[in-house]
Amino acid sequence: MRVVREQYRSGLDYLNAATALLQRVRHAHPTIGLYEAADLQWWWRTSRSTDRLPQLFWFDCLGRPEAAVIATDWGDGVALAPIVMPDATADWVAHVMERGLAYADECGFGANDLEVDRADDVMREVLIGHGFAVEDDGTAGSSVSLSVVEAWLAADARPQISPLHENYRLCSRLDTMQRPHHMTRAGPDVETRLRQTSLYRPELDLCALDSGDSVAAYGLFWFDPETATGLVEPMRTEDDHQRRGLARHVLTAGIDLLAKAGALRIKLCFKPDNAAASGLYLGVGFEPVKQTVVFSRRDGARAS
Repeated sequence: MRVVREQYRSGLDYLNAATALLQRVRHAHPTIGLYEAADLQWWWRTSRSTDRLPQLFWFDCLGRPEAAVIATDWGDGVALAPIVMPDATADWVAHVMERGLAYADECGFGANDLEVDRADDVMREVLIGHGFAVEDDGTAGSSVSLSVVEAWLAADARPQISPLHENYRLCSRLDTMQRPHHMTRAGPDVETRLRQTSLYRPELDLCALDSGDSVAAYGLFWFDPETATGLVEPMRTEDDHQRRGLARHVLTAGIDLLAKAGALRIKLCFKPDNAAASGLYLGVGFEPVKQTVVFSRRDGARAS
């Protein structure tokens, strides 16, 4: 067993500790693990009941985060995100999960969901032993999104920026500060919350406006200078503006900005049954690395 101290963090202290842990994970391996520091910072975009929850961490003797089990309220349930270093032993993974699940029970979470790498046999065995079962692609009331494909692109292999339709213009948030943020569906406080994070950069927050200055498409591009990693999250084209090449333009322009900022590798995720997203992302050079599966445990389903 590693020499570690179990501690709790909440609010922005939790987010800072989780950021440091995920940066350590990415330094240790270029693709192992399901999350980037920017993923959890994106989750911070809206206020959640779990913001005030003391989140469970383990720190080594130097004060560095070694592992965590993060609980996130998605509105229809609480999802757990276990995070361990790439060299974690099976015994250590089991210990982290057992403590995380016990803490979830103490907090009164009647249902838990976890997203797991399909190839992670250690985590699968631990979860099944604690009464979890695989959801049908996460659709049966799961608080975690559908299983996703994780794909990566080397920045030096990025495509050229695709042409922009003549009736649109591309802007960053720096250009549109006089108007409400373009991701209003994320909540009224999305901009305030994003600016509380350490990795959000408004010059990488892009949107395409039509001739009437309405939002047609957008993409948020995250750059982590600590790990030279980029993340694309989220991407969206509004229904009335589909099939005009807007998503490809926003994506390729954002990738170019990430590369120029110093990103060496860029990651994104998409649902395996989304043919349009798959065609777009694979078409610009992203290569699939892994696919996830959702494990769930409902009330009363406990290991015997």
